[in-house]
Amino acid sequence: MPSVMKTLLLNPPSFEKFDGGASSRWPATREIESYWYPVWLTYPAGMLPGSRLLDAPPDHVSIAQTIQIAKDYEFLVLFTSTVGFESDLRIVRGMKELNPGLKVCFVGPQVQIKPAESLLASHDIDFVVRGEFDHAVVEYANGKPVSEIANASYLKDGKPVHNPSRPLLQTAELDALPFATDVYKQHLTIENYNVPFLLHPYVSFYTTRGCPALCTFCLWPQTLSGHSWRVRSTDSVAREFRQAHEMFPQAKEFFFDDDTFNIRKDRVLELCKKFQPVGFQWSCTARVHGDYEALQAMADAGCRLLIVGFESGDAQILKNIKKGATLEMGRNFVKNAKKAGIRVHGDFILGLPGETKETMRRSIEYAKELDCETIQVSMAHAYPGTELYDQGTREGFLAGEAISDVNGHQLPHLQYPHLSREDMVTGVNKFYDEYYFRPRVAWRIVRDALWDAHERKRLYHEASSFMKLRYERWKLVRKGMDKVPMISVPPMPPSSNSEIAGETHTA
Repeated sequence: MPSVMKTLLLNPPSFEKFDGGASSRWPATREIESYWYPVWLTYPAGMLPGSRLLDAPPDHVSIAQTIQIAKDYEFLVLFTSTVGFESDLRIVRGMKELNPGLKVCFVGPQVQIKPAESLLASHDIDFVVRGEFDHAVVEYANGKPVSEIANASYLKDGKPVHNPSRPLLQTAELDALPFATDVYKQHLTIENYNVPFLLHPYVSFYTTRGCPALCTFCLWPQTLSGHSWRVRSTDSVAREFRQAHEMFPQAKEFFFDDDTFNIRKDRVLELCKKFQPVGFQWSCTARVHGDYEALQAMADAGCRLLIVGFESGDAQILKNIKKGATLEMGRNFVKNAKKAGIRVHGDFILGLPGETKETMRRSIEYAKELDCETIQVSMAHAYPGTELYDQGTREGFLAGEAISDVNGHQLPHLQYPHLSREDMVTGVNKFYDEYYFRPRVAWRIVRDALWDAHERKRLYHEASSFMKLRYERWKLVRKGMDKVPMISVPPMPPSSNSEIAGETHTA
């Protein structure tokens, strides 16, 4: 019986303050430094004795330090991203120079949609795993040949070989996985994880995988987790909730980082009954389909905040991106959430198909009407593997392949005859300015910080970072987009591996 390979599971350092890996649905260097937990990597880490989960960005571990750490390992599992892929190749080149026997596997959306291209990009990658990789990398670490591992792709005689896909994990199999929070306790420091709209420190984990919604821009259901909505049992989730509460007494809240937590009302109500006795606050992602009964049950069980993707204030744009929601549904949802005493963080995107200066104005006014506690405004990004990317390529509004600057900051790369990339950058700044520089909103934020010294310090740091980036955005517009150093992504081939990419999609 072969011994288990000593395995390093890595969320790599790509750029300073870059949150692009193992749980980030929108890989980029943030306006305000923030990090999501590397949840996907925790499951194989929990199944491999002697392994290490290294989340380099929040721990501020440099590329040079990461390369040195890898000297002591036999097998590397690296969660890559489209933005960070070239940097990740340089990292593994350095690792193999010091440790030639190191076996390297790349996982994540980038290799799901481009398995052949990823393998051919560097001889340092021994194989990649498409889609869910929990058991695939564990099987390899336990000695199973890569040729026998479902979901794996590798090179044979210089040509890509794609092994058959494995079925997506269902409830019993998801329940059998290790708790992500057990792995956090062993490998991570929760104080290093910060998201501006969540309390600090927070702890996040998943209760489901996949999302049945069909939003054309959303990365994960179209590349990694799938449109098939699969759930952990409510007993399993409640058990981890209770245990994590005891394990991390310093945590201020838990966050359920599912693609969509509240998609089915009966499950929400069942979970709430099991959360209520714990008496601890939590937040989650949500769609605007939830009714008042469900929201009140969530509030009674400790729900503090909902993260909701409203995306746009224009009805036609919502149809264009297959959002499956209306403006009126958004209005009713926020009204009911406020009535139940739950805060709402609203996400908006500028530059989606159909966007004009007039629709951007409608989105700003809609956001002010909803009056969420906090908002985030992003520029539309067409990640390879999404329907939006295919549409942009087909209809010609994909303005080249550059998706970030050389520091990993997101750049607009969609452009329309009636709306330039400069217009979108200007629109983001106007959106934030008009929303947050309203007296009642500014007072609401300051009021929450008055009674909490830790929150006051964090607010000052985040406000400083935001104002600095706001200034840089205005400089970018004045300078002109064509003069900004950018990172480009090789264009997708016409077929784009459709026979293996079809098993996953996002909402």
